[in-house]
Amino acid sequence: MREPSLEEHQDVLEEGDHTIEVSAARAALASRDFRTVWLGGFASNIGTWMQNVVLGAYAYELTESPTFVSLITLAQLGPMLALSIVGGLLADTFDRRRLLLLTQSMQLVAAVLLTALVAADHDDANKAAIIALVLFGGVFNALNAPAWVALLPSLVRREHLSGAISLNSTQMNASRVIGPAVAGVLFSALGAAVVFGINAVTYLFAILGIWLVRTPQNPPRSSGPQGLRRLTEGFAVARRDPLLSRILVTIVAFSFLCLPFIGQMPTLAAENLGMRPRSLAYGLLYASFGLGAVTGAVSIGTFLSGQDKHRIVRFGLAAFAVCLATFGLVRDPAPAYPLAAMVGFTYFATVTSLNTVLQEHLDDAVRGRVMSLWLMGFGGTVPFGLMAAGPVAEATSITVVLLYGAATAAFLAWWCDLSRAAARQAAPDPRLATP
Repeated sequence: MREPSLEEHQDVLEEGDHTIEVSAARAALASRDFRTVWLGGFASNIGTWMQNVVLGAYAYELTESPTFVSLITLAQLGPMLALSIVGGLLADTFDRRRLLLLTQSMQLVAAVLLTALVAADHDDANKAAIIALVLFGGVFNALNAPAWVALLPSLVRREHLSGAISLNSTQMNASRVIGPAVAGVLFSALGAAVVFGINAVTYLFAILGIWLVRTPQNPPRSSGPQGLRRLTEGFAVARRDPLLSRILVTIVAFSFLCLPFIGQMPTLAAENLGMRPRSLAYGLLYASFGLGAVTGAVSIGTFLSGQDKHRIVRFGLAAFAVCLATFGLVRDPAPAYPLAAMVGFTYFATVTSLNTVLQEHLDDAVRGRVMSLWLMGFGGTVPFGLMAAGPVAEATSITVVLLYGAATAAFLAWWCDLSRAAARQAAPDPRLATP
């Protein structure tokens, strides 16, 4: 039996899209290779989220500038927009195990250098050097992600793939809660350099896990188009399909205009709630948001699994708009914690439902190309939304950023009528099945 290609399983490893199947999950964990990589990835993701939450807080403390916080996030996530397709092509061309060892090692180097810079200069670190090191790590993260997504399914038998996907989703979401909670304590007590150093150490777990596994040396080449040609054909497919077009426009608008608050969380905590970014209170605020996100993602595969996803998307967008606006207007830390959790819940429940509708609608022949557009729209546009939000926050306030995000979500709740879009396509377009 051949190994699944990157296009076949890239989409199904998106976090929060599948309910955990206990028997399949247990079977996947019984695989030595999967278990080894999974545990290494879990440890590394915890370290990554520790650095993510502290990096924004440290950037704000260093400059008190929302624009600089946005620049840091752009350096961290921006490469995903330009290099995700390159990473996918590399993953289907070269040995994935060796590619991952290289990309993980380079991220380790970036983390070590960032730790050394911050430890040496304390509160007067070179801002340009910080951005350069974060960008260096972001480039190799963008090249790493497709290979990591492609590797996991090859470590379990085909019938246990759903368990591997569920477990991967679980560790990715759980690390969003554990990492910020731990980082909030350590940042407050020991400073940013210690947190960055711990993140560097966690890369060793991922590298060791990859080093110990046995994988095919030459992954299969996809028979479809590669690189930029694949992206172009994805646009053509989406343009012909009303439902796909509406989903993709929705996720781009949502990511660009509604999600900048995540990167600007240190600004919001400091200006609206009187929290020092270097405090346990801030770490718990971010962890509350992460806990809500985990619950929202899991809900779509559990107690909301039988509900109409088209309706969940519209209701979720409306609920997110209300929660985000309230979160932006509150000035008391006490209600901010449950509000952060509610924002996280509605955010991830909405995005997971939207992603589920997209995947259920796609023909397998075009799934990889259209999912590339989803990945770029969901991940690649966020840092540019942050870049736009930074000057707005400085000229007005962070509350304005959250309010225009809430207004956008309210508009999308009205506009994103997926049932009507699906009805416009009464019969499947035969062109969608053309590779």
